Amino acid sequence: MNNNEYLSKEGLEKLKNELESLKTVKRKEIADRLKHAKSLGDLSENAEYKETLEAMNLMEDRIEKLEDIIKRAVVIEKGSGSSVQLGSAVKIKKETGGKICEYFLVGQEEADISLGKISNQSPIGRALMGKGKGDKVKVLTPGGEINYTIENIS
Repeated sequence: MNNNEYLSKEGLEKLKNELESLKTVKRKEIADRLKHAKSLGDLSENAEYKETLEAMNLMEDRIEKLEDIIKRAVVIEKGSGSSVQLGSAVKIKKETGGKICEYFLVGQEEADISLGKISNQSPIGRALMGKGKGDKVKVLTPGGEINYTIENIS
């Protein structure tokens, strides 16, 4: 199984910046909060201490996840335009209703539908991968099958 994490150059930089911030700024903030919470006395009934420990555990989990993603990262280049691949901008037309949607195919970590970025592992992303302009694709969704035609790839 492919264990790579596909990211744009910008997406990789964003994750590296987040990791740096967590390791420097956030760790210091949480250490200061823990020190303050410990100064309040009995730790067995100290809600602030427990909340801070929880925040620290969540932060350390995120750091571990980011380090893993960055280690496995493969930077994707803009698609060539002949077929849909990671990095491609794709314009598709819905068969019923004729609605046109435009998506940018990215790896799972960068997917953000509100920005038009869909994962190559999403139902639409999987259906589009490797297809060319003019191809018809069927996308299986929880609401049923939706048919699209690829209008443009760039």
